[in-house]
Amino acid sequence: MQPTISIPKHWGYPRFALDQRTKEGIILGLHYYPNGTELAEQFGGGWRYALMPNKNSDELFHFQESQIQPLTPEELFLQIRAEIEFYQQQTAILQQHLFAITGGSING
Repeated sequence: MQPTISIPKHWGYPRFALDQRTKEGIILGLHYYPNGTELAEQFGGGWRYALMPNKNSDELFHFQESQIQPLTPEELFLQIRAEIEFYQQQTAILQQHLFAITGGSING
């Protein structure tokens, strides 16, 4: 069963999704400040997003929806391709370690 998030009809639908990659980072969370509330007056009404600049960061930044820029399809492709290549290299290194500790027999 897929998790479901219900958004009240009087709120606008968020422009960005959880785990979406943007120019500012990866979206880890979102929250809504309804107009007419103290938080909306202080920070601006509407959706706000928590983003991590990169997957190795321990920092989290908060942005209004208007401050976030989506990646172009080409930028997204290059990011994902680089990540795939990184993990392929890591897998090759781990396979070499496994080969070394098993004396050449991967089945152990």
